[in-house]
Amino acid sequence: MRYLPLTEQDRGMMLQRIGVESIDDLFADIPAAKRLQARLDLPKHKSEMEVERIMSGFAARNVPADSQPFFIGAGAYKHHVPASVDHLIQRSEFLTSYTPYQPEISQGTLQMLFEFQTQVANLTAMEVANASMYDGSTGCTEAVLMAHRITRRHKAVLSGALHPHYADVVVSTSHMANARVDRLPPDVSADEDILARIDADTSCVVVQTPDFFGNLRDLSAIAEKCHEHGALLIAVFTEAVSLGLVEPAGAMGADIVVGEGQSIGNGLNFGGPYVGLFATRQKYLRQMPGRLAGQTVDADNERGFVLTLSTREQHIRREKATSNICTNSGLCALAFSIHMSLLGETGLRKLAKVNHANAVKLADMLAGVKGVEVLNETFFNEFTIRVPGKAADAVEKLAGQGILAGVPVSRLLPDAGLDDLMLVASTEANTDADRRALADALKGM
Repeated sequence: MRYLPLTEQDRGMMLQRIGVESIDDLFADIPAAKRLQARLDLPKHKSEMEVERIMSGFAARNVPADSQPFFIGAGAYKHHVPASVDHLIQRSEFLTSYTPYQPEISQGTLQMLFEFQTQVANLTAMEVANASMYDGSTGCTEAVLMAHRITRRHKAVLSGALHPHYADVVVSTSHMANARVDRLPPDVSADEDILARIDADTSCVVVQTPDFFGNLRDLSAIAEKCHEHGALLIAVFTEAVSLGLVEPAGAMGADIVVGEGQSIGNGLNFGGPYVGLFATRQKYLRQMPGRLAGQTVDADNERGFVLTLSTREQHIRREKATSNICTNSGLCALAFSIHMSLLGETGLRKLAKVNHANAVKLADMLAGVKGVEVLNETFFNEFTIRVPGKAADAVEKLAGQGILAGVPVSRLLPDAGLDDLMLVASTEANTDADRRALADALKGM
């Protein structure tokens, strides 16, 4: 039997109370082209055994990242995660814990969040960090909304080298918030004139470093121009390991730093769950989204931890909330914090240097392949190459040869006319044999 608790009369009363004529009216904010026009082509029912068999068949079509030379990046990176990370996050006191509303029974979780925040603030050279966001893209759009609240303006300028997924999320959210977005065209060479876009109406400028195409950006001049006009600089990163080697955005004048923490402690996991990192200046603390774990003392003057900032409006009065993300990616943040603790500052710097060295080796190899051009002057562990023909075709052909070569730019920017460009990442997980296999395969195309 299907469980259908509502009658047609019940639905009619609910729609009347809401003030709409049909259930379809509830989805009016979703563009018609994005809505299904018919039922999905799926069988109405299958037995449990049949479903397991079908899903196992789907799973068998996946190619594990560890099974082949792997150079895919573009916001999700293959790094080695120590076995101790997975072991520790599966301890029952972490795995089964939920929201730490009752500090007297949640000291372990609260202390972990406090340490996590300290690590993120140190990595980004900022004064305060929250207990994490869902992922980098939602962190980015929350930073834009935060800048609107602080400046009381509603125009965001997005660099053309901001990750397309992040930019798309900002555009979608801004549409619903009646805010303007000035999105610059794709910027492969890091030579866009973003300073010319900053004016008295600008709320914030969003720039990524290392950017989507792998270029390292000096944000100092942008920060200075933003502050001259009363705007905020939001710095984005998608590769957290880069913070072990690259100058952090906070040291270059950024007001808000957001990014993806997947690279540290978290596997690729087919695209999630991930963990968004969010840090800002102390003076903007009250406008920061999410929650903040703080340190205090109890009645016996013993150190303890509490949720210092978690606005009740996020739960019950959405229209008054600084953010409607009222939780955090706790387990992923824990994995991040454990891995960071194992690495320490020295270990993170060493890991970052290995990543950069491996990418330089690969870039040198590929630059020697006839018809392949490396476009970056500076990069961390990811860069852009130009290949003969369409990069998407090259990626498919190399996949057939057992090499996951990279990400064709056209996959994320289909209308940009960049069909011959490919993003290639080389981390500590790649070997010299992997790099040679990619270079040799490209020679044979």
